[in-house]
Amino acid sequence: MEDTRLSDQLDFYEVCQNLYDGIHITDGEGRVLFVNEAYTRTTGIRLEDLYGRKVADIEAEGRFYRGAVTHKVLETGAQVNSVATILRTGKEVLVTGTPVFDKEGRIKLVVTNTRDFPELKRLERQLLDLREEQRKANEELTFLRQQQTGGKQIIYRSEAMKSVMELIRTVAQTDVTVLITGESGTGKELIANELYQNSSRRDKPFIKVNCAAIPAELLESELFGYEEGAFTGARKAGRAGMFELANTGVILLDEIGDMPLALQTKLLRVLQQRELMRIGASRTVKLDIRVIAATNRDLREESRQGRFREDLYYRLNVVPIELKPLRERRTDIPCLAEEFCRKFCKKYGKQMQIHKDGMELLVEYPWPGNIRELENLVERIVVINASDATITRSHVFAALNPGGLPLSSRQLETHSLKEQVSAYEREVILHTVAREGSLRRAAKALAVDHSTLVKKLRRYGAPEG
Repeated sequence: MEDTRLSDQLDFYEVCQNLYDGIHITDGEGRVLFVNEAYTRTTGIRLEDLYGRKVADIEAEGRFYRGAVTHKVLETGAQVNSVATILRTGKEVLVTGTPVFDKEGRIKLVVTNTRDFPELKRLERQLLDLREEQRKANEELTFLRQQQTGGKQIIYRSEAMKSVMELIRTVAQTDVTVLITGESGTGKELIANELYQNSSRRDKPFIKVNCAAIPAELLESELFGYEEGAFTGARKAGRAGMFELANTGVILLDEIGDMPLALQTKLLRVLQQRELMRIGASRTVKLDIRVIAATNRDLREESRQGRFREDLYYRLNVVPIELKPLRERRTDIPCLAEEFCRKFCKKYGKQMQIHKDGMELLVEYPWPGNIRELENLVERIVVINASDATITRSHVFAALNPGGLPLSSRQLETHSLKEQVSAYEREVILHTVAREGSLRRAAKALAVDHSTLVKKLRRYGAPEG
């Protein structure tokens, strides 16, 4: 029994000596029994200076401290907080005295915790700094989400777009998987933004991944993440993928038709089981996530050709949203053009509006690059016309023919405006490709996607290389 009590006492001593706070212990009459090393470090007062003496006598002596709480604890039988002063250094410390009672309810010990004010102030400042950093991080996150999803309104008048918006309002609040299809430039990303903004997850992460922009060999690690040592060059601590970053929120898989077949199998598991496994991992990660996919390809035809998994297509195509090309919803062109004109006039400090004959040409043009091409064209017109307050037919025609090419014999033989515009477009494309030396540079110069330029060349029967 004696050995057990001794062991308990030794354990108590070791614990007290390893506490961060200073500990000062007296008996039920206020005589000092113990102070730990942290107390001596904080106050500069050693146990031999105090041992066996009453706290009231020590304080009356006026050599060591002022503001002790032991006698107040003995008087009240309750915990007492105060600020004491170490007389040798003038340092202020926070002291908390707590009574310890015996079985009869008498105070047998008073344990006083002593904390260094400067250290408390440092920790307080550190906490305030962390809170400020968190506030700034939250504001930055909110701003980035607004930048990602806000700033662009969906402008429309056509019945086709009214049907699309009605469908969005119906499904936005659910977690159903949505597949958005349409040509490049029709506004698929804006539709995804609208789904996110009107969903119950709008305050959660919204991660966008362009499957065509990431090299195939990197796409798997970008989407699913990896563990330490999974491959040469892997980060030491591993890395979360886009799906994990989007957890509890929404992920947009743009250009899903360009995803390699091998990854389509892994994506199918995510959709079916709502879990994934990082590269090199042995455990799965559970996901609470909504998936939106977008593509300019015909995935049904891609699956027939063996380039896209049919079962994945059906998993993605739960709610299909098809965006018609701009040439099939021409009633949207005037309101879009006017909105772009206002936007760029404000941006560049201009005062311009589109004349009726200029709008007629905009409506008649086939817009192979869709809304993105219309936006780029209006910006170009606003920028290059310094003084004209009205955008006329000639301004639009000149912008559609940036190379200033002369009419060819083929164009002179055409009759309808649509045929003339198409002929001009063919000449502009061929001229730009010849000037730039490659399709990619030509696409950049014309402000259209590379895939759009290739489709145009094929439609016009022009050589692609």
